[in-house]
Amino acid sequence: MTVLVGYASQHGSTREIAQRIAARLRERGHTVDVRSLGEAPALGGYEAAVLGSAVHSGSWLPDASDYVRAATAPDGRMPVWAFSVGLARVVGGWFEKYAQESEEVARLRETTDLREHRLLKGALSPEHLPLFGRAAYRIMGEVRRLP
Repeated sequence: MTVLVGYASQHGSTREIAQRIAARLRERGHTVDVRSLGEAPALGGYEAAVLGSAVHSGSWLPDASDYVRAATAPDGRMPVWAFSVGLARVVGGWFEKYAQESEEVARLRETTDLREHRLLKGALSPEHLPLFGRAAYRIMGEVRRLP
């Protein structure tokens, strides 16, 4: 089976996850093409797709959102698996549920044969945050260290 593993990543962790998924698929005998969704790879020629994006403010990155809207059509159903990468999985609760049901995942449910969606833990480096975010990050770290 020929599989597209497409990703949208801002700082690289989603790309790394896509590469790990591709490696596992190759171990199982599949032909895999790992591509940035910003390159808008055509779905023609693939028998299945695994699509993923970093999640910011409850939504996939624009490259992934644009790709889902443009490349998925009800008449061209194919098996699709999806993954979202973000801090919601780390924080849990309402944040995790909110990320599970993003607009993009709902669109995939409507326009493809979405087999499964997984929310994965993202990586956070303080240097990726604005000044206020860095302060909050530091405070949260201090709170977690309290007995």
